[in-house]
Amino acid sequence: MTRTLSLRRRLTNGFMLSLTGVCTALVLGILFFILGYIAYHGISALDWDFFTKLPKPVGEHGGGMANAIVGTVKLLALASLIGVPIGFFGGVYLSEYGRKNTFGFLIRYAADILNGIPSIVMGIFAYTIVVLPLGHFSTVAGGVALGIMMIPIAVRSTEEFLKLVPASIREAALALGLTEWKVVSFVVIPTALRGIITGIMLDLARVAGETAPLLFTAFSNRFWSRGWLEPTASLPVMIYTYAVAPYDDWHRQAWAAGMVLLMLVLGANLLSRMILHRQLRG
Repeated sequence: MTRTLSLRRRLTNGFMLSLTGVCTALVLGILFFILGYIAYHGISALDWDFFTKLPKPVGEHGGGMANAIVGTVKLLALASLIGVPIGFFGGVYLSEYGRKNTFGFLIRYAADILNGIPSIVMGIFAYTIVVLPLGHFSTVAGGVALGIMMIPIAVRSTEEFLKLVPASIREAALALGLTEWKVVSFVVIPTALRGIITGIMLDLARVAGETAPLLFTAFSNRFWSRGWLEPTASLPVMIYTYAVAPYDDWHRQAWAAGMVLLMLVLGANLLSRMILHRQLRG
């Protein structure tokens, strides 16, 4: 009986281990297939003109998406100015002061709900509060939409990384006579800073590829966008516009833009993983 039970356990263990290996290989295979497919089409379409020139008119070959690359950087910079401070301070409050009170529970619950709202709803909201009062699309409207999307992720990631700071560190700082706000500002936050930066970079990577909110806010622009109150081009919107067009040259440039956007997201993810790995190793 014991031998039969032991054999059954070994067979079950081997089967489940093999099943997890197959599932892992399947997931990695799909991931590398997608990455390879985009790279195959995207790298061949990349050239110097893509990074330095404006889009050509319909029917003309060549041109690039320099305005979309700059527009994406402007949108992400503005979104960071809006979403990162609010999310950071919200996460600090939840971690240090709102763990057990009702107000902290409401903030945490609201952040979780906002994190699950479809991005197109965020775009409609930004359209209502920014585009309609201004009377036109703008970079500011797009930055507001992406910034609002960043807030709940920044709140929750900051809270979780601050919770990882051991209570003994807080207690040691308090025992030295520091006030609570100094402990939080000069001990807890610096200890968790690498993790917080990691969460923010992953947050940026999350919103970098959003298209729906920008269709309602920043819209697009085939020329350079002067300032912050004019419509601006962005890589996600240009990919969508070029992909649905019936022109082969536009399809080629859409693959190139997808490759650039993919490299941006992968770079942010890899850098955040490196920062987090260094923190955990330290």
